[in-house]
Order: sequence, then structure tokens, then C-alpha cells
Amino acid sequence: MARVDYDSIVKQYGDTIAVEDVDITVEDGEFAVLLGPSGCGKTTTLRCLAGLTEPTSGTITLDDYDVTDVHPKNRNIAMVFQQFALYPHMNVRENIGYPLKVAGEDKQTRHERVEETAKMLEIEELLDREIGHLSGGQRQRVALGRAIIRRPAVFLMDEPLASLDAKLKISMRSRIKVLQKDLGITTLYVTHDQEEAMTLGDKLIVMNNANVQQVGSPDEVYHEPANRFVAGFIGSPSMNFVTATIDDDGRIREASSIEGFNVKLTDHVAQRYRGHDRFELGVRPSYFVAHTSRTENAIEGTVQVTEPLGDEQILDVVVGDEDGDHVELTVKVPNTMDFERKDDIWLTLQDELVHGFDVQTGDRIGDADRVQRMQGSPETERTPQ
Repeated sequence: MARVDYDSIVKQYGDTIAVEDVDITVEDGEFAVLLGPSGCGKTTTLRCLAGLTEPTSGTITLDDYDVTDVHPKNRNIAMVFQQFALYPHMNVRENIGYPLKVAGEDKQTRHERVEETAKMLEIEELLDREIGHLSGGQRQRVALGRAIIRRPAVFLMDEPLASLDAKLKISMRSRIKVLQKDLGITTLYVTHDQEEAMTLGDKLIVMNNANVQQVGSPDEVYHEPANRFVAGFIGSPSMNFVTATIDDDGRIREASSIEGFNVKLTDHVAQRYRGHDRFELGVRPSYFVAHTSRTENAIEGTVQVTEPLGDEQILDVVVGDEDGDHVELTVKVPNTMDFERKDDIWLTLQDELVHGFDVQTGDRIGDADRVQRMQGSPETERTPQ
């Protein structure tokens, strides 16, 4: 086990910068998830730690020991790839035990460690089975077993669940999380799946365009996004963004004065945004409160699409002239509310939960004024008709 430090890591291919000035610390025993869209630099960052890619500049240390130029086999790091890369001519037992064989461990030690690892992964009955006779989930467990049997200092995973079906992904997520906690191995995990990241990680490292955008706990990243990119990338459905203005009374309007978007914020929330001629208002779909009749200080719109999702439903709402200037909002409400296409709807804001972002920089406005992190989603209420 070890602490990992990236210090000003840059990786450049010709004129293309794959990773730019990355500074990350992953504490001993921590589960860190590198999250971001495809091509943002996640895998390159991971491969630099594994020794499979040489950084252009910067250093990487394990427990203060510089491993930037150390050969991969001497870094005491194990890696699991999206493609399981198992040896087809070996059975499960031989695949799992292969790293110990290469390390020169005796046959009895290998046998005991393989049995112990298989029990941990609940695949004891598969040990004598050929790789070609395994399902995708079973192969993934074998790949995990081969990686953890060495008890490495650091465990790296590059989208290991990407090829599995949805149900199996959930099962394997739980297994990976339990294993990591039981073993206490420092882990870096790459994914573009935010649900996977939020459920697995102690720490999220959100990347975009070769840069780290934010580092924090899943709760911090969700409730306190550092900038517009993080706010829009984290959360499903995505956050709503509206370019807005605010007057001296704390009333916000859509910047082009679309009719129906006119809401007064509470004074201490409005104070965050005063001094900004324009800013981007960010509201998660669950942070609206929906009403079925006219309500004071509400955004007035029309339901365009309803998407039932079991206990809740997603509404696409148009504010303004559908054929002219308008704003489209995504709203999450309980499935007990009866909405159909073309129904009128009134939306009030839980303004403590909304965010404002600088139009030029994209940075979140008013961090210093946010004295506590807002947690959970507000209850959506139905106005009596």
C-alpha cells in the first residue's frame, strides 16, 4: 500500500497535449476515480503511473519515492484493463497464479494464495475451468484475481466494467468496492460512467481537455461543482443552464427577457450574484418544485414530453414561445403527479441549491458565501387544484 503523488505531470504527443499540469494526491488505502469524457486524458494519466507511458515532464512518487523512470515491473503496481487479457491456453487457476509463478513463488504457496483469492472472489468452483468456458463477469473476476494475488502497493483499473451488461456492472461494482476496502489497497480507477464513479470512489478526480477540473468527494463534486463543466457533467439528467440577469431586488430574469422566467431569490442567495451583469444559472432537475396551478414567484412553462421512470418522471418543459424565443428545462417530479403534453406547469426554485457560474470563466460564483453543503433533493409538492 502506498500514497500516490502526481507533481505537474505533462504528457505531450507532438503538438497534442494529452495531459497538462496534473497535480493529484491519492492517500494510502484510498479509492480514487478518474472521471471524464472520452479523450480527456484519464487513461494517459493512469498509464503514466503504471509506467506504460512516459511523462513529458513532472514526477510521480509512491510514498515519496520517485518512480517516474522506474521500469513498470519494479513499481509494485497491478492493472486491470477493459479487455481482460487472460491467457486462453491456461485455466482459471493457472491464470490467477501466473504472477506468483513469474515471481518465483513455490508451488505450495501459489496453490494456497490462489485458493484464498478465489474464495475472496467467490469463484472457487471455477478454478479448473478453461477461460473460453467463462462468462464475461466470470472472466472479469479472474482478471481481478490475477491482479490482487500479488498484494500490490497500488491497484489500477481502466474501465474494467465497460463490456459488461447493466445488471452485471452493478454486481461487479459492489464486489470491487468490498474487495478494495477489505484489502486496503490504494486504487485508481478510470471511467466515463458517472454513476460508477459516484458509487465507487472515496475521491473523484474530474478531468476535461487534458486538465483536472476538480478533486473532491462524490458529495462535494455533486453539491459544490467547481465550474460549469463539472456541474453539467455530474448528475443525470444533466443540470439546466440559463443565462440570467439579476436586479437590485434580487429578481432574476432570463437574459433575453423570455416571458415566464422571472423569479425573486432570497436576499442572502441573491447577494452571491450581485455585481454580475450576466451569469449562468444552474439548476438540477430535482431542485425545481412543480405545481399544477398558478403559484407565486414561479417560472411558468408548458410540458412538452413526459418520461415515466418508476417512482419518478422526467418532464421536458418549455418556457416562453415554443416557436420563438424560449428556454427548455428538464424537471424531475414524482410519478404521482399527473402531467401530459401541453399541460401548464409552474416551477419554484429551491434557491439555496442553485448555482451561478461566471459567463467568461465558467467558475462557480459565490463559493465563499456558501456556508454549508446542501444535501439531498427537495421534496416536490403538488398544489391542490
